[in-house]
Amino acid sequence: MEAPLLTRFTAFLHKEHLLRPGDSWLLAVSGGLDSVVLAHLCVLAGIEGPLVHCNFQLRGAESDRDEAFVRALAERYGRAFQVARFDTAAYAASHKVSIQVAARELRYTWFRQLLGAAPAASGAGIAAAPTTAAPSTAAPSTAAPPAAAAPAPRLTAIATAHHLDDNIETMLMNLFKGTGASGLRGMLPFQEQIVRPLLFATREELETYAAAEGLQHVEDSSNASDKYTRNFFRHKVIPLIEERYPDVRQNLAANLTRFRDLEDLYRQAVTRHVEDLLEPHGRGEWRIAVAKLEKARPLETLLFELLKPFGFSPAQAGEALALLHTTSGHFVASATHRVIRDRRFLIICAPAGQGVSQVAIEEGQTQVAFTEGVITIAMEAAPAAAAAPPAAAASLAAAGPPAAGPPAGRAHAPRASEPLALLDAARVTFPLLLRRWKAGDYFYPLGMAKKKKLARFFIDNKLSLADKEKVWVLESGGRILWVVGHRIDDRFKVTAGTTHALRLEWTQP
Repeated sequence: MEAPLLTRFTAFLHKEHLLRPGDSWLLAVSGGLDSVVLAHLCVLAGIEGPLVHCNFQLRGAESDRDEAFVRALAERYGRAFQVARFDTAAYAASHKVSIQVAARELRYTWFRQLLGAAPAASGAGIAAAPTTAAPSTAAPSTAAPPAAAAPAPRLTAIATAHHLDDNIETMLMNLFKGTGASGLRGMLPFQEQIVRPLLFATREELETYAAAEGLQHVEDSSNASDKYTRNFFRHKVIPLIEERYPDVRQNLAANLTRFRDLEDLYRQAVTRHVEDLLEPHGRGEWRIAVAKLEKARPLETLLFELLKPFGFSPAQAGEALALLHTTSGHFVASATHRVIRDRRFLIICAPAGQGVSQVAIEEGQTQVAFTEGVITIAMEAAPAAAAAPPAAAASLAAAGPPAAGPPAGRAHAPRASEPLALLDAARVTFPLLLRRWKAGDYFYPLGMAKKKKLARFFIDNKLSLADKEKVWVLESGGRILWVVGHRIDDRFKVTAGTTHALRLEWTQP
């Protein structure tokens, strides 16, 4: 017999390491059935956090009805309520994007602002400033009373109500868009600062639960329109496939797990090939031996993975493949680098006479190349950081001591080179920006409560003029999180409350 939904919900949280004691979430509630069930389960499970709602002002009175419904729901549960009203149509027109893209950008930008992970926006697209409703004094009957003098919970993530059917639709859409292995595994339970604790449950299971618990919700009339891609797949594509394959939903759900594991194996294999084929050669230059590359399989895919950190698109990787059959001097250029055919090598370097000054790093990217070397990027569970091998112990100090550790003593002592940084992934927002430092830059050096200008930091650490010219910084949401090779920012350090760590390792040329 299937376990109750609440039992499976808490088991999923534990299995995916989505929640630690003292954490709380921003509960994204639209008022629809899925998000109402999510809010109810979080209340029953004792997960703290406000209800947040986006009014995109696209459906007139219906949009205002949804806002009022979620506000009342927050009062019933004794939760804080926050709402932002957006002029979504104007934003879409000014940014030349679809309404769907505009709504997604506005929604997640605001959510991350609430988490404190991004600077306040200028207000473009926001018709009214977010408002906060004080929580009701009456707690829901299903929730346990709060402990006396309990510490204030810390907001660690945005919780959305994406469920298993949503993930199946996402996988199919990604398949037809050609997004590759990362697209086939669909949405992840934890990704950037977003948690999706309902990915284990189907829409039908949520409907059954809502009916059994007597949960009320509102219907978004736009969900019936097939002009939106997701609705087209939901209402047309999947039902049509079910006529021939009745078990298609169960089969695709099983494939999501397989594809997630497959992508992990794929990334491991690619990493081994990259380490074998890509050779640093002096400052800002890398080489791939043509004879060795020609023996690699699958050749085109591996060449794309080799060139991707240097800004090359899949189409440009195909063009670079043709360099294997050309003479010396031919090249293919990305926005930041060139790959040039030499007699025995493909040489990757910055364009002649130009210095690359910044590189964008997208979520899921595992390596990025710049003039000072290569940064390898990986996500790992926080306990793995604590269990690092002894050889890396000194470098792991760059991530700071755990919050529950011994009292802080002297400030972290910088070394000549700290090639490894561990950061609290929940505080990091993609895309990241890797760039040269500039006058006026400042950060909060690890172990310090006050900000310090980089120019003063360099003086204190006795960097020469030549050394300073080589310094790059890594930004997240406009804030420096790592002075590469020197010090991380205290605001991004790993603590005892960290669930996932972003591991950055710098390899110099």
